[in-house]
Amino acid sequence: MKKLLQINPVLRTSTSTGRIMKEIGDMAMSHGWESYVAYSKGRDGMMSCTSKTVPVGNRPDVAWHGVVTRLTDRHGLASAFATKNFVRKIESIRPDIVHIHNIHGYFLNYKILFDYLSRAGIPVVWTVHDCWLYTGHCYYYTAADCMKWQTGCGHCPQRGEFPASLFVDRSHRNWEDKRRAFTSMPHSEFVIVPVSKWLKEEMGKSFLKNCNFRIIHNGIDTDVFNIQNSESVKARYGLENRHVILGVASIWSREKGLDDFLSLSGMIGADEVLVLVGVTPEQRASLPENVIGITRTDNVHDLAALYSAADVLANPTYQDNYPTVNLESIACGTPVVTYRTGGSPESVTPTTGFVVDTGDLKSLFESVRKIEADGKDSYRAACREYAEKNFRKEDRYAEYIRLYGELLDRALDR
Repeated sequence: MKKLLQINPVLRTSTSTGRIMKEIGDMAMSHGWESYVAYSKGRDGMMSCTSKTVPVGNRPDVAWHGVVTRLTDRHGLASAFATKNFVRKIESIRPDIVHIHNIHGYFLNYKILFDYLSRAGIPVVWTVHDCWLYTGHCYYYTAADCMKWQTGCGHCPQRGEFPASLFVDRSHRNWEDKRRAFTSMPHSEFVIVPVSKWLKEEMGKSFLKNCNFRIIHNGIDTDVFNIQNSESVKARYGLENRHVILGVASIWSREKGLDDFLSLSGMIGADEVLVLVGVTPEQRASLPENVIGITRTDNVHDLAALYSAADVLANPTYQDNYPTVNLESIACGTPVVTYRTGGSPESVTPTTGFVVDTGDLKSLFESVRKIEADGKDSYRAACREYAEKNFRKEDRYAEYIRLYGELLDRALDR
């Protein structure tokens, strides 16, 4: 039986990468694979999982990795003992495919891991969910308008952002170390999977430009995220007879558009209301009266009902790859208005919403008003039809199974 080993720091429902890893494992098992998922034992939360779990490290190891990151700006280069133990587990499992999601997350030493993988003869797939693997520090750079990753980094303008360093800037050294580690893989055994066209284009300007790429967009559960009766959720939050402008994020920040939403609250009328899902209790307490804050929920059915209740999803993000919230909203029949940021526009068509220039809040608001004037009914069916054709997770995960088969066939031909 073929064996798949996936790697990600977290395995919990509230993180998209953890959920994607679990569901790819489920798909692989339905195709006759034996599935293993490796995760950081020291991180919070774990969902029930039918794949065999491979814990890496522990809480003290994660804490020490955090200290090393804060004091030395060498994220991804602690956890040596945990990574060596993990390599021994890989040798014991003997996977046919290793599928990486994220390795930043305070639990692995990428030099040790890639020193092994580059010599092991195991095909490696790396799904890229952000930009960390080709920068010297940050996991997104668009909000900072920084292009130093193209030439070697140094004097990082985001040293204090995740993964934050308190005192020193070693972004150029990190960039060089990542370049050496991640380009050490034989090209015939290594495929990088950006989840957006935008990210592939960006990586084409990085030190990974000569690698093999295969774009596979993320998918969602279109059975859960479907058009729902929203009367009860409207009554629960007092949304009746009002135009609902929805915003959804796992963490709200300036980069995710929180400041723009606060500005938007001063532009809307009495018959309109902003609803922000994912705020902290502290953020909720400070919101204006015409903004309803809802704390983060792991209940996807409640979230689908909120999408269905909204007239429009506004996504004024300043840094993003291929935001899942766009897909979820469209699948629930609700059009999207977003900034032209990263891969966010890739899920929005003329029949499912509008794309405006990044930071152009006036145009974003005008687009929201256009949808309100047209009426959501004029978008609902087109949104759902587009989602069924393009967003089904089963279709997207099947692309990975085909990719695994191609890599194994290629290995047999060598």
